[in-house]
Amino acid sequence: MSDAKVLPPIPEENRYEPREKRAKARTVEARPEGPWKTGAKKFMRNPFAVAGLVLLLIFIGIALLAHWLAPYPPNKLDLMFPNLPAGSSGHLLGTDELGRDVFSRLLYSSRISLTVGFSVAFVSVIVGTLIGAISGYFGGWVDTIAMRIVDVMYSVPSLFLNILILAIFGAKASYMIWVLAFTSWMGVARLVRGNYLQLREMQYVEAAKAIGVSDWRIIFVHLLRNSSAPIIVTATLMVGGAILSESALSYLSLGIQPPSTSWGLMLSNAQASMLTDPMQALYPGLCILIVVLAVNFVGDGIRDALDPRKTTIPQRRLDQWRKRFSKSGI
Repeated sequence: MSDAKVLPPIPEENRYEPREKRAKARTVEARPEGPWKTGAKKFMRNPFAVAGLVLLLIFIGIALLAHWLAPYPPNKLDLMFPNLPAGSSGHLLGTDELGRDVFSRLLYSSRISLTVGFSVAFVSVIVGTLIGAISGYFGGWVDTIAMRIVDVMYSVPSLFLNILILAIFGAKASYMIWVLAFTSWMGVARLVRGNYLQLREMQYVEAAKAIGVSDWRIIFVHLLRNSSAPIIVTATLMVGGAILSESALSYLSLGIQPPSTSWGLMLSNAQASMLTDPMQALYPGLCILIVVLAVNFVGDGIRDALDPRKTTIPQRRLDQWRKRFSKSGI
């Protein structure tokens, strides 16, 4: 018998359509889902990833709408009512040692902390991807020089270097973003280099070279698409690390300076009232914990969704299929 595939019967309403139209309809129906659509479905079936995404979107919305959500300006002083407890009249989370509304300062602090986190991740990914792609594709002396630079950067204590640069040039938000990005791109570079070393040996790269495609087009069009999944996962996880680094530097009074505010600066200011009102340190610390945890959940969800080796089929369903179709019945 022939191994030709038997097509399904044509419905009555489509029987008198042109043959080309029916063939096109069958082709569209048989087209498999793309990796991004499949990954999105896997991501939505991960409850921790969805919960992290929802929390992260809530904090981003709060940062964008802080001007309208905050009941008071973040730096409005009221020395008549300092250190008010939570639930006081007109102050949901109380006031700090200078009478500033804690809730308003938390809302405005989210702007600085999230901006630093996403900006550092973006700059680090751009720099690391560029260096790693060029190093992995060309190899040779280019790869040797690039990787020795990465080794030197890894050997320098990043926290000490950040403190030194900010102490010399000043603690501005823009300086902090560039300093943190300067000490965070090495992991992305090594990851992209490893992917490019593997992908440059593929047959489609040889075919692209044979038809005259330039090296730069192969690097940034053909190979970058196939390396995008691990880069996205790494960028997502770097956001949480950047937020923690900014909070640590601000806690040491080397980060964000007044009149601006961030969660790390609020933690630093709460040191003076730890024995009398420890809740002032709890609120910004809890915000940092929730955001970093949400970012990590989202990153893990994206990694699992884009990894073809991962499966989201429940074990209960696998057991049912095994009992139903296994010849041994085990």
